[in-house]
Amino acid sequence: MGKAQHTKWEADVLVIGGGPAGAWAAWSAAKQNAKVILVDKGYLGSSGATAPGGTNLLYLPPDPELREKAVQQRYKESGYLAEPEWIHRVLDQVYESLVMVENWGYPFRRDENGVPLRDHLQGPEYMKLMRKQVSRAGVKILDQSPALELLVDEHGVGGARGISRLDDTEWEVRANAVVIATGGCAFLSKGLGCNVLTGDGLLMASELGAELSGMEFTRQYAPSTAFGTVTRGRLLNWATYTSEDGTVLQAGGPRAGDFLPSMLSKGPVYAVLNHADTAEKQQILRKSHAIFFLPLDRAGIDPFKERFPLTLRYEGTVRGTGGIRLTDESCASTVPGLYAAGDAATRERVTGAKSGGGAFNASWAISSGTWSGAGAAKHALAQNRSAGERDLRPAGRYGLVHEEPPTGSVLDAAALVKAVQQEVFPLDINYFRSEPVLRQSLERLNGLWASVQGAVTPTVQGRVRSREVTAMIATARWMYTAALERKETRGLHMFQEYPETDPKQQVRLIVSGIDEIQVRKERPSTQEVVVQ
Repeated sequence: MGKAQHTKWEADVLVIGGGPAGAWAAWSAAKQNAKVILVDKGYLGSSGATAPGGTNLLYLPPDPELREKAVQQRYKESGYLAEPEWIHRVLDQVYESLVMVENWGYPFRRDENGVPLRDHLQGPEYMKLMRKQVSRAGVKILDQSPALELLVDEHGVGGARGISRLDDTEWEVRANAVVIATGGCAFLSKGLGCNVLTGDGLLMASELGAELSGMEFTRQYAPSTAFGTVTRGRLLNWATYTSEDGTVLQAGGPRAGDFLPSMLSKGPVYAVLNHADTAEKQQILRKSHAIFFLPLDRAGIDPFKERFPLTLRYEGTVRGTGGIRLTDESCASTVPGLYAAGDAATRERVTGAKSGGGAFNASWAISSGTWSGAGAAKHALAQNRSAGERDLRPAGRYGLVHEEPPTGSVLDAAALVKAVQQEVFPLDINYFRSEPVLRQSLERLNGLWASVQGAVTPTVQGRVRSREVTAMIATARWMYTAALERKETRGLHMFQEYPETDPKQQVRLIVSGIDEIQVRKERPSTQEVVVQ
């Protein structure tokens, strides 16, 4: 294999990831007069979990009483691990940002009085608009350019290296600040828009010594048709659920608690949207979430009259909570110059132990993107020398090779993907958690981790997949290590042996390390222990 062509750029800020959080981070940094480059594994505007569908938002008018009530409700739901001041910050930022989005030309729905309803965004239109605004701000966008590793010296992060899928060349961007906005990890579970979300940013940050938090709150699955990938399950509130023989399991209403996991663990479950029993209701549902109906229409199924089979797709840290630990209001990590936004960052300060899915995730992407971009720009512009003058070295250590030609055993990425999925997908391992089962799974994951050491893949696409599967194994190990440390049930985390919430464990679990994983406890700031 010949030496690959190497393209180099220099910037003040590098943003890795092209979902809404990355787009807002790049726009925000550029507005601080920083030179910004954004790289994305896919295409900014169409890749990631937001782009294919619609999302709700935390849009509340600046009414102090209304907002305080909403904040206290979420604080309670968070298992008292969120921080009310951060929830207020998100509400403030989202209100301001959505006014800008409307001014940029987004066609929000309006009520009967003509007042814009800024509580919902359609993903395709939203992300198309964000790409336009990022470009207008002067950001250089590198699509189809997955990052493989960060660059570092004794002063902190200094950029990243990766591959361009468009021409099979390697790229290097040197920058005095980096924003990780790569999303969470859904373990290639085929959830719509989630198959680019493999935990890459978590691994890259951890190789520099960054800490993670909230990794135990990752017991998150979403319903989908068994033959489709759309995980927008809100319309199932209109469904009647039946077993394979037609026995009614639940007749309408929202899915409560463990209903679907419990039923699916016993056998197939079907749904029919028969509670949308008028043409008007059916039209409203189709307009609100058109993409939900696409796989059903393709299969020739009328979901209002005919039942269809369901499955659960694992969403991991995407609609879970865990990610890179943040140290201040600029979304800085524990590594100088390294910032995190969106699902790559922990959402504990605003969601606590509860899922960040839906409105909170979307609002967090806007807010953390805006804050991290501004923080990264401020850091980068305060440096007394450019990143091009620094003596930087590649930080990637796992699933990568820096020698030409590569040496070592060839990594079987497909087999490893299947192996890690066998540890995180099954409900009886990851959903209905028990201490001995989770401990055995972690032991098997540690064995998988040992097997990837020194293994390489020589092809361009193979190098990307090798890095992805390595990140997935690492993420699963962080998840289960943290879960085993929290011997209680709180929010998204549960243990059959510890069914109660323990006030003494009203703490965050901070995870660090890769080969050897450490866990320490941290009490949220300005928090009183609440007996629940």
